[in-house]
Amino acid sequence: MNTLSVFRSSRVVTTEGTQAASVVVQGGRIVGIESVVDVPAGATLVDCGDAALLPGIVDSHAHINEPGRTEWEGFQTATSAAAAGGITTVVDMPLNSIPATVTLAALDTKAASARGQCEIDYGLWGGVIPGNAAELSRMAAAGALGFKAFLCHSGVDEFPNATRADLERALPLLRDAGVPLLVHAELIDSEPPAAGDARAYASYLRSRPASWEVAAVRMMVELCRAHGAPVHIVHLSSADALDDIARAKDEGLPFTVETCPHYLTFAAEEIAPGATHFKCAPPIRERGNRERLWDAVRSGLVDLVVSDHSPCTPGLKRLEEGDFMGAWGGIAGLQFSLSSVWTGAKARGLSLDALVARMCLAPARLTGLSDRKGGIRVGADADLVVFAPEERFTVQERDVRHRHGLTPYCGLELTGRVRQTYLRGACIFDHTASVAPRRAGAWQHRGTR
Repeated sequence: MNTLSVFRSSRVVTTEGTQAASVVVQGGRIVGIESVVDVPAGATLVDCGDAALLPGIVDSHAHINEPGRTEWEGFQTATSAAAAGGITTVVDMPLNSIPATVTLAALDTKAASARGQCEIDYGLWGGVIPGNAAELSRMAAAGALGFKAFLCHSGVDEFPNATRADLERALPLLRDAGVPLLVHAELIDSEPPAAGDARAYASYLRSRPASWEVAAVRMMVELCRAHGAPVHIVHLSSADALDDIARAKDEGLPFTVETCPHYLTFAAEEIAPGATHFKCAPPIRERGNRERLWDAVRSGLVDLVVSDHSPCTPGLKRLEEGDFMGAWGGIAGLQFSLSSVWTGAKARGLSLDALVARMCLAPARLTGLSDRKGGIRVGADADLVVFAPEERFTVQERDVRHRHGLTPYCGLELTGRVRQTYLRGACIFDHTASVAPRRAGAWQHRGTR
């Protein structure tokens, strides 16, 4: 498609800052960014007015669960929800699908499952588990963007946690392949206290103390230093680990960290008894902890903010019993990541530039896709979001595009509405009109288009 399109806005958030501009698109890529441009005859004009024009969100942490647990989610429903939330690239975690993406054969199976189903572009993470070191280099060469490991039980038996010895074997291989190790950073350094009332969120919170995250981060800093391999901490919930992260960065180690919208939006004190759709691991912590995480997002100590979308069937949430200890742990929120983070960011005085830095540019760097994703600049894919940053709306279950409507965001008033989403210049979502699914999403590899 070589049709010329011009996207015009008074607030275009480019890699050089926010400015009034016209973004010229041809062949699915950005070919020019001009302060003023005459729209040629035959070209399409998208006039955003005062709505902001953002690069498409890059979500490097989502559990899509297909194949094997497609009844929990799936590529069609997940990427439709993502498009409605301004996400144009998503990277799927190596669990909770069956098979887990821990071998080359499983990577091929996952890629075949995604092909032809996705409304947005996608990437695939592999996994590090005991005994699969021989698979890692082969998977990286075949397109795995990096590899995830758990330091505690993952919740599914087909993805066992890696020991320190497993990581010592894996890290040199990942370093040589030029890909990061992603770590679920909870290391059980002490027995948790007795659970108590299973309907009380405080019981669940006590069962996964902040000290587990601190111990895990300290171990990963040691391994990063020893091997010189990039290490990334996923879904940081405990602000107590930030001092160790800061020291690692001051030392110049290739050490990065993410947090998630639910840790920046919700607080433990506000979770009602039995509200198990708020359960995730690590857990949502207290208000003071949340504000310390926001300070780290503001400063850049926390590099990126991504969804950790981890849905399941409603029955597994045990909402009727209100059993926090037995419910599946995972937040369904892919569709609302951008708006929920902007709601909190705007309230704390952060700019759209800061939002784009954490939700677009940094995830694109982590995944090795920054040559084409994450920023409005000449040569990048024309993945664009028309975003109304002052518009408020209340999340209604009827609007949820995830496979299941159970999400803690239902009923929440958010600021910042996605009006349209474009993938390589083509509209894939419009909140005022029906857009036929295009299923044009493509598997993204490092260093290739």
